[in-house]
Amino acid sequence: MHPAFSVIFLTTLIGAGQGLFLALYTGQVYALANLLPTQSNVYYALGSALALALLVAGLVASFFHLGHPERAWRSASRWRSSWLSREVILLPLVMGLVLLYGVAHFLGFTKPLFWVGDAIPVDATLIIGALGALAAFTLYVCTAMIYAGVRFLQEWHSPLTVANYTFLGLASGFMLAAAQAAYQDGHLVGFYGTWAVIATLLGLLSRAASLFRNAHIKRKVTLQSAIGVRHRTLQQKAQGAMGGSFNTREFFHGKNPTTLTVVRGGFVLATFLLPIVLIALAYTLRSPTLPLAAFLVQYLGLLAERWYFFAEAQHPQNLYYQSIS
Repeated sequence: MHPAFSVIFLTTLIGAGQGLFLALYTGQVYALANLLPTQSNVYYALGSALALALLVAGLVASFFHLGHPERAWRSASRWRSSWLSREVILLPLVMGLVLLYGVAHFLGFTKPLFWVGDAIPVDATLIIGALGALAAFTLYVCTAMIYAGVRFLQEWHSPLTVANYTFLGLASGFMLAAAQAAYQDGHLVGFYGTWAVIATLLGLLSRAASLFRNAHIKRKVTLQSAIGVRHRTLQQKAQGAMGGSFNTREFFHGKNPTTLTVVRGGFVLATFLLPIVLIALAYTLRSPTLPLAAFLVQYLGLLAERWYFFAEAQHPQNLYYQSIS
């Protein structure tokens, strides 16, 4: 498939935004259980503002992929059957809950509304955060299922697609939370960094599994089955036209196999290996800048990973458009 950079930025930006919000809420829950020091309301408000900025940036990027942006609202009408419609509905919902979460902290709405037992105070931010966390995880599923639900693209049609989108979004979000903590509260770098490493390793396992699976896919449609000729050495030599067309531009990335190999090796290094090394060094050296470097390197790797995700998908129509003559 032809990778659209607007969609690449959409999925990586909102994934990081969701992950950062989930990291903030995780830290609040740990603090509530006295497993972490309690952070100031300003800390949560600033983190929420950053998460919201990433979500808004992803939403803006999505409009560059639309032929008629003024009709974007119509995409929500098929929510009963379309994962895209569900994503369109959930993204503003997540943005609204992240905004409410940050505003509630900023305004100090942290007095307990009620108690669970005698030890757990429940305030407005805890309730909003729980709703936001549920919506964020659901949004990961909806975004991934837009692609995993396409049955004829065998590289995408797998539960591994959902796992990859979720783990990689969490990894980038927790890595950014570690970067925020390095500047505001160094005591939390270890906590967020550890969870970032765990999510990164889980993402490495799921992405490696999908790469192995995709390299050994048994195609349901071949050139022989497409035209009803069973010869072993059948090759396509002409596509019926002398130049490019919509089919060759939109359903094929146009790069040679060497480029794909380089991109694959690059995203494995930048998304998984280098961030783990950088965040480990940040914890050891107590550096305020290395966690941010780990996030930036990982995000660049995610851009390459998402480009490869689209490029490696083989549309069946490419059986007819392999070469011009």
